[in-house]
Amino acid sequence: MRMIVHDLQEQEFAGWAEGGQGELTVISDNGTIRQCMGCFGCWTRTPGACVIRDGYNNLGELLSQSDELIIISKCMYGSYSPFVLNVLNRSISYVLPYFVTKNGETHHRNRYDHQFALSVHFYGDDITEAEKGTARTLVAANSLNLYSTGNHVYFHDSLHSIKEAVQ
Repeated sequence: MRMIVHDLQEQEFAGWAEGGQGELTVISDNGTIRQCMGCFGCWTRTPGACVIRDGYNNLGELLSQSDELIIISKCMYGSYSPFVLNVLNRSISYVLPYFVTKNGETHHRNRYDHQFALSVHFYGDDITEAEKGTARTLVAANSLNLYSTGNHVYFHDSLHSIKEAVQ
């Protein structure tokens, strides 16, 4: 399954998923997502699922079924937009609360014996080289923490170029 997480307006994303090959899951902002409360309920009370019932409570499970995760986000000072960051925060159930040391760093253990390819498409006007560097470092850290097979980071100055790259 291919999964796209984006912060585009509905009319901006309309038609992107048409004609694609294979199963596709699109996570977009319908205005109902709530912020992670940091309660760790997704680890202790309902393992693997967020306790907030707002339609975004199964993001970790969706990641476990994805072969490819594509993130489309406005570049905000070298990071994700608030919606995309919220989706990633709410996906913490994808990993376990237990720790493991990898390359001398502490990371969460993986919950699923699964990996996916990660690509992130940042867009925006006048993204600086410093922001691009921060974004690459952030995506590499996310890739490591989410046990992805690797990552690719792209920067775009138009929605048209993102659409061409994603399809």
